[in-house]
Amino acid sequence: MHVTEPNVLLAMEEASRCLLCHDAPCSKACPAETDPAKFIRSLRFRNFKGAMETIRTNNVLGGICARVCPTEKYCEGACSRTELEKPIRIAYLQQFLTDYESKTDFTVLQSQKPTKEKVAIIGSGPAGLAAAAELAKDGYAVTVFEAAAKLGGWLTYGIPADRLPQEVVDKEISYVRDLGVTFKTNSKVNVDELQKQGYAAILVAVGLQKSRLPEIKGLDLTGVYTGTDFLRMAKTAPEKVQVGQKVVVIGGGDVALDCASTAKHLGAADVKVVYRRTLEKMPASQKEKNRVHALNIPIFTGFKPAEIVGEKNKVVRFRATGMFDDSSLDLPTDMVLLAIGQEADDLKALGDFTLSGQVIATNNYKTNIEGVFAAGDIIEGDKTVVYAIKTGKEAARSIKEYLAVKGGAK
Repeated sequence: MHVTEPNVLLAMEEASRCLLCHDAPCSKACPAETDPAKFIRSLRFRNFKGAMETIRTNNVLGGICARVCPTEKYCEGACSRTELEKPIRIAYLQQFLTDYESKTDFTVLQSQKPTKEKVAIIGSGPAGLAAAAELAKDGYAVTVFEAAAKLGGWLTYGIPADRLPQEVVDKEISYVRDLGVTFKTNSKVNVDELQKQGYAAILVAVGLQKSRLPEIKGLDLTGVYTGTDFLRMAKTAPEKVQVGQKVVVIGGGDVALDCASTAKHLGAADVKVVYRRTLEKMPASQKEKNRVHALNIPIFTGFKPAEIVGEKNKVVRFRATGMFDDSSLDLPTDMVLLAIGQEADDLKALGDFTLSGQVIATNNYKTNIEGVFAAGDIIEGDKTVVYAIKTGKEAARSIKEYLAVKGGAK
């Protein structure tokens, strides 16, 4: 790729808007420590190699983050340019650079032979992948165990392809593999057996794959699906999904809005979203709200689910009641998608963890089991890809500290 191509010029023009802040509030606001201030500075001065090295060294999943991170909450929200006009389009520049890296076959991360202890990671989602990369770069022999047939966790099985193409996920997983990480799919494991196999430390990063369900009538009707199941089917076998013509989605997070846009793309004529609180309190990112708005999908706020009505065992209506007044909602529908939140699937089968809705971990990611750590959505914190990456990286550092002390005590 030559540096006079139009997309390069557009990226350079956007980078030139950067104020080159000395205190770099955008970098301070990035949970994954990608350091946008540094890579934008490099890009601005035509140091493409340096910009790509900054991203990939700091965040092995930089191309994924560029597409799915709610940047308005983090780097772009903190951008000093916001006080003058609009913020620098940091996600756009990060996506441009990671795509540029791929097209030019530029290799930033180098493989090395493992020389240190064996570490097991359960789960190949963003937290597990980020931790695996951090540990492998420091010489640990890392094996990632994934219960599903494909790697990536929710990156592969949940986020729609129009928002996160699978080839981007596969490419960035290959970067982790090239660091010397071993992956084992279709592998259900638990802490006890891994410790018996000689793993010096274990990280549990299984994510939240199971949908919560409201306590209402009609959940067993034909045409009622959980949001996670629907997105998983749509991502892995879209030809098998029989989408309804009138679809109602319950929930206000990214999963709910992904369900709505996916149903629309699969051919639903009428899609509606119902959320119990106000639009301002919807946890979905502004990007997702903009996407469903562009698809002419209305969002009914201030309503909680009351009943799913069926005829001949098939869903025909959805009813809700007002959260703040005595209003009601009665919608004809032939498909209801439930996306009111997610939870982990049987954490006790993985180990005897202390639980409180999620795994309880200390501020250094240690669990109640010696040598076992936890990261990602199964611990307390923001349930976003970039936050999962943050916890994966920090858990990896805690594992290194733990093993260093353990090794020194021998």
